[in-house]
Formats: sequence, structure tokens, C-alpha cells
Amino acid sequence: MTSPIDKLVHALGKLPGVGERTATRLAFFLLRAPKQIAKDLSEALKELHDKVKLCSVCCNIADKDPCRFCSGGRRDQNLICVVEEPSDVSAIEKTGAFRGVYHVLHGALSPLDGIGPEDLKVQELLNRLKDSHPKEIILATNANVEGDATSLYLARLLKPLGVRITRLASGIPVGGELEYLDASTLSKALEDRREMN
Repeated sequence: MTSPIDKLVHALGKLPGVGERTATRLAFFLLRAPKQIAKDLSEALKELHDKVKLCSVCCNIADKDPCRFCSGGRRDQNLICVVEEPSDVSAIEKTGAFRGVYHVLHGALSPLDGIGPEDLKVQELLNRLKDSHPKEIILATNANVEGDATSLYLARLLKPLGVRITRLASGIPVGGELEYLDASTLSKALEDRREMN
């Protein structure tokens, strides 16, 4: 029979980035901590699955439908930023530089892993565009093979709609020194160079 501590260590060990040692340390922390901490954690986990759902408009995770981005009158509905994951929305929001709305694909194309367009929220994006006519769609997928393939696929799919389609720039990070950059990053920076005003 498995002990409650072993069950907790096993459950925590399934979290990304948490190995057996970290899971064991967390389990013993929870055992020694005031009971309220464990109760709060338990309640938060329960609410996570009971109250969090997908927004029917943008497919982002939210506790209400439509989400705060889609229902807020302050967001520019003519500017849609397409991202791979809900965590990408959080990353962009932290910049404070984007005032449009989002569409979350919940992944990227990866034929080697058996992930095609039907496994992503592409059809939901197309359905959304039937009802709205944005001025610009920003493809903010990751700068890797899967993200590039997804952006290329979406650009070809959306081009007939006559909407402006852009992709996030990539290349040299702020504060980066050329001598320390890998060849593909430097190559992409040269490719995506822009004119000085």
C-alpha cells in the first residue's frame, strides 16, 4: 500500500521541472507547514479545474466567458495576436505594449509529433474571422521550427481574407552582444533588419 507521502511525491513529480528530490522536499514542506497552507493549495487546485474554462471567443483560459480581454471595451478588437499557449498571453501582457485581443492555438504544428491543424484552435480562429474583420493579425508563435511552420501555414490560410498579417520580429536580444549570439539568431536578425529613420 502506498503511503500518503509517497502518493504526494509521485503526484508532485509529474509537474514540469519537478524531479523526485524537489517533489520530496515539497511534500515534506507541506507536511510540516501549517494545515492552512495545504488546505489553501488543495482549494486552489480544486477551483482550477472547477472554474477555469476556455473563452468561447479567443480560446484563452479564463474564469469567465468571454474572458476579460474579449469582453473589455478598452481592447482594440481590430488587432488580433495569435499565440501558441495561454502562457504566451501572460508574457505579452507583462510588456504593457499590446492593447489588442488574442487568439490561443493551444500548440503548434508538429507533423513529427502527429500535431496537425485539426489539433489546434485554427478552425475557431477562422470562425471568429467570419464575424469580425480585423485590420491586422499578428502571428506571435515561437521562433522555432514548429512556430515558423505554424506561422507560415496561418499566413497562407489567412491571406485570402485580405487582412494585414504580421509576424513578431526575432533576432538580437536587447543588450545582446554579437560575439555571443548563435549563428541562427544572428542570421535571423540580418534577415529581419529594418530601415533606420
